[in-house]
Order: sequence, then C-alpha cells, then structure tokens
Amino acid sequence: MVCNLSFKLASVPNEWKIAKVTRIFKKVSRGDPGNYRLVSLTSIPGKLVETIIKNKIVRHIEEHKLLCKSQHGFCKGRSCLTDLLEFFEGVNKHVDKGDPVDIVYLDFQKAFDKVPHQRLLRKLSCHGIRGKILSWIENWLKDREQRVGINDKFSEWRGVTSGVPQGSVLGPILFNLFINDLEKEVNSAVAKFADDTKLLKIVKTKADCEELQKDLTKLSDWATKWQMKFHVDKCNAHGKK
Repeated sequence: MVCNLSFKLASVPNEWKIAKVTRIFKKVSRGDPGNYRLVSLTSIPGKLVETIIKNKIVRHIEEHKLLCKSQHGFCKGRSCLTDLLEFFEGVNKHVDKGDPVDIVYLDFQKAFDKVPHQRLLRKLSCHGIRGKILSWIENWLKDREQRVGINDKFSEWRGVTSGVPQGSVLGPILFNLFINDLEKEVNSAVAKFADDTKLLKIVKTKADCEELQKDLTKLSDWATKWQMKFHVDKCNAHGKK
C-alpha cells in the first residue's frame, strides 16, 4: 500500500531520503582519506521501490536501445572485464598493423556526487522517461539528507543538493543516462565504465594529434556545460607502437 501510494502521488517518504554515509577501503594506504569510497546506506523499503523504478527504466532503455555501446558500467552482460577486453582488442588490432596509437585515460572528480539534479532530470526526459516516473525521481532527489558515520560516531545531518547516492539502486542507471552523450561528435574510439573513460586514436601525423586534441576539447566543453569536472591528477595519456 505504501509503495502504490508513493507511485500514485509521485512522493517519497522522508525516511527514504536520509542516508548514513560509510567508507569502503579501495587501495594503498589506509591513512589517506582519498583511498576510501563513500557509500550511502539508505532505507531497505526505499530500495525495493527503487528496484521497481529501475527495472522499468532498464526495460525502456533496452527496448529503444538508448544506451551507447561504449558504456560497460552497471549494464547487463557487461563489466569491467568486457570494457578492457573490447578496448584493448581495438588497440592490439591497430598495433598489429603497425599503426601507432594514442590512448587517453580520463576520470571525473567525484562524478556521482556532482551530478546536477535539474540537468539530470532534463536528460531523463530527453531519453523518454517522463510522467509519474520522472516526477517520482524528482521527488526522490529532492530534500535528501545525509550524515557520516565512523566507529559509531556521527556528524550532523546535512542537506544533499547534487549527485546521485552511491550505494542506491537507482543511482548507477541514472548516472549512465546522464553521461550517455559524453562522446557525441567525438571521432576517437571511446570506452566507458561509468565515469572512467578511455579514448583511442591512430596518431601518425600532426593533423591526427590536432584531431585528438579537438576531441579532448569537446569532452572538456561537455564537462563545463553539464557542471562536471575532470580529475586532472588521474587523467593521463600513453602511446603504443
């Protein structure tokens, strides 16, 4: 009854909008706060409703083939492994022919946390996600609060004005749709795992270098337009012959 009423009114109970933020260790030094991934622990009943919404969105995406083939993150039948295999198959194909290639690795800074809500809703609408589902998502994003918990000690509650919750059911698919047009008008080959992006281009001449730079400029322009920011320290380039 609660779920049906939530759908009917396109309204999300406040208890479903609060999150306890905890940390998951990623790599290297445990003493460096940057080596932890922050995850939002949210309401279990709320996650059940998110799953229903997510399944509807996924069916819509698959039916109309809306998601770019470059995306491997959070997609059925795709993974970090398929991302690497397909991308480096392309690299090896060119290298075996004797073609020199440049590979550029890009990473967004706090990508999930920076997604601007109104721009996200606009993109969802452009993908055909409208009506009650869009209204429900808009309400789900609105007036969220979170606090950080470490060793049973908690910070004060703070409002969340941007981003999709990491650890939520809906967050990954919403982020995929937000970043779906990243490589629009980019000529280099692109592969993505969520926000981790790789570019591949054959570079034989100065003109090829300029074309690659144009592609990077287009990606930078996209980030500026959609209020995202590249993590410069994690972006790098490599050449293979």
